[in-house]
Amino acid sequence: MSVIKEQTTRKIAPGDLLREVEALNAGGYRIVQIGCTGMDDVYEINYTFDKDYELVNLRLTVGPGVEIPSISGVYWGAFVYENELHDLFGITVTDINIDFKGTFYRTAEKYPLSITRSGGDDPCQNV
Repeated sequence: MSVIKEQTTRKIAPGDLLREVEALNAGGYRIVQIGCTGMDDVYEINYTFDKDYELVNLRLTVGPGVEIPSISGVYWGAFVYENELHDLFGITVTDINIDFKGTFYRTAEKYPLSITRSGGDDPCQNV
């Protein structure tokens, strides 16, 4: 039995992220997760929010070198996910409320899940 009432995904541009997140916060949504995956030459970043078992996903597709704004000014705990985006994928997140500056995760290779990494073929080989 599923308790999720509805799940929607909206593709947005990085410049619209804060406005969209602020609107969700004002509407009473909580943050569930921020997830990222590398796909060929871009990253897909999904921000998931919940209110009364209704999930809303905001999806960004960005290339290497694109900076995205932090949402930690709206959802304080987002700093954990945002430091992960930086440390594992090499994505620059600006104005994080607690920025570990690349020391949140200790990895054998810098940005092990980056789509531009120079190491072997399998990004999970040393995980």
